[in-house]
Amino acid sequence: MMRVEMTDAAASLSTYARKAQKEPVVLTRRGKPIAALMPLDRYGWEDLLVSSHPTFRRIIRRSRARCKPGQGISSDTMRRRLAGRRKTSR
Repeated sequence: MMRVEMTDAAASLSTYARKAQKEPVVLTRRGKPIAALMPLDRYGWEDLLVSSHPTFRRIIRRSRARCKPGQGISSDTMRRRLAGRRKTSR
């Protein structure tokens, strides 16, 4: 992942967009990430839309507040459970 400080970003947007085809380009302000350029063909337009939707973000915040780190179910466990459900529901 390439990190570029806003005050050092001297190249054109098209230059950074070309670099983003190889790896995400993260723009920072005082070292903190503020924006990212990444290819939509790799990460998906739908993923971007869903993950930035206000309702989805509220659900995620609420879920994180309810379940502290180290508690809950891992992503792998949830995938296995859902895969098993999918097979039995057909």
